[in-house]
This record gives sequence, C-alpha cells and structure tokens, in this order.
Amino acid sequence: MKPIIRALSLAELADLIDWAADEGWNPGLYDAAMFQAADPEGFIGAFVGDDMVAAISAVAYGHDFGFIGLYICRPDMRGKGYGKAVWTAGMDRLAGRTVGLDGVEEQQANYRSKGFKPIYETIRYSGRPAALPVDTGRLRMVTAEPGPDITWYDALCFPAPRRSFLQQWLQPPHHALAAITSRGTAGYAVARPCRSGFKVGPLFADDVQTALELLGALASACDGGELNIDAPATQVDFIAALEAAGFSPTFSTTRMYKGTPPKLDAKRIFGVTTLELG
Repeated sequence: MKPIIRALSLAELADLIDWAADEGWNPGLYDAAMFQAADPEGFIGAFVGDDMVAAISAVAYGHDFGFIGLYICRPDMRGKGYGKAVWTAGMDRLAGRTVGLDGVEEQQANYRSKGFKPIYETIRYSGRPAALPVDTGRLRMVTAEPGPDITWYDALCFPAPRRSFLQQWLQPPHHALAAITSRGTAGYAVARPCRSGFKVGPLFADDVQTALELLGALASACDGGELNIDAPATQVDFIAALEAAGFSPTFSTTRMYKGTPPKLDAKRIFGVTTLELG
C-alpha cells in the first residue's frame, strides 16, 4: 500500500522518540518538544491508514544547511519501501542545501552510495567521571534565552544559526553552563537528562582545559549520574583526559556530508550537540 507522507505532530514526534528508545538510542526525556523547536516541519512520517510505519528528521537550518537523523522504520514494516519513502521525502525537503548526518559503520556504504562523504569520526564516551578540573570561577549557569555571546560562539562551531532551538535547549530541565572570561565567552555546554543518565552536547570551548572544566561542572549538576558525550576522534588530548577520568568508549559514528562541507572551528568542538540534529 502506498503510504501517506506528511509532517509529524508533536505527539507523533514523541512516538518516534519512543521508537529511538526501543532501538537503544537512549534519547533525552524532553527531546520531542526540544527537537520540534529546531524546525516544526522537519520531522516526516510515512503512514498506512492511521499508523506511522516509518519516519525521519530532515531539519532545515536556513537555506544552506540541513541535517538528517531519526531514520527509523517500524520493525514489522521493514522491507516494504516505507523507509525509502521517508528518506526521499526528507532529502527532497532539504534540496539545495549541504546535508549532514551521523552514520553508524554498517550504514556508511549505503550513505556513500547516496552521495555522502565521510569527514570525521565521533566516539561516544560514557562514564561517571572522577578527577575532572574544578571550576576556577569563570563558569556561569545559563538561565535565560541565549544572549549574543552564546549565539556568536555557537556560530563558530555549528554550520547555521539555530536561535529558536537554543532558546529551548539551554533551558531547564537541561543544565547549561557558559565559561566567561575578561575577553567574553570562552565556551558553553549543555547536559540533558535521558532515559538512562545524561548526554552532554554541545560542548564547545576555546581549549581542552575549559572543556574539562565545563564537563566537570556538568557532572556535579547531574548529581553523579552517568554522562555520555560524542567527541570528535580528532580531539586526542581531550579524549585522553576523558579516559583518565574514567570514561570508556561505547560506539562510534562518522559525520558525513552531501554537498560542500561547512567550514567550522573544529578545534573548539569537543562534543557534538546531538546525533539526531547535528
């Protein structure tokens, strides 16, 4: 049966987040509303009758960049072309943009065949950290909507403006911290509660020391819960510090782009925001 393809309601997006949990992806407790703020029309489902059978996120960040994620077909509906239908709808929606995704190893050949090229590896590190640097007095909780300094800093590390997303992402019940120096913002980081533990992302900072201070303060804010962070494999010194603090690698993905890869300040990216939205 040919499916109906349409944008998801918030309740349907919450169902998709539950599917992600069933796949073992450990989504955030409040991801549905937070994700929808990034692009309300950017979550697409295939429906047979009233039943959602496949879905994908195809979030547009302006006219030049988009991101694919949450690509799931219901297990009992696989092999019927429904996944391909939402993939096509998502890519059509993002036509004319550079498109990014985070691909697991077993799917990378498939994404290559669709025109995506690998750029860098991201490694998920998990643990209950010990012996991280303490706050030297320059960290501040972010309790209001993102100010111009955080918006500016985010633009160094993310390919497109995403103010509406950050307005939600930086608010409680997420924990958000910024590092402030006499020269201005030196980094910021967010931890969000998940089905199990917390995920840290983004973690953007001027240097390894600042990144570790932000991570240590988030660990305290999360009351010793397990932290998970997706760190670029190129951040060798940061990864060494994670391992010394008790983190262990659990799995990896590869950031891939179709189109011209964005120019970012890679040395400031210590943890990506999410594998679903970039």
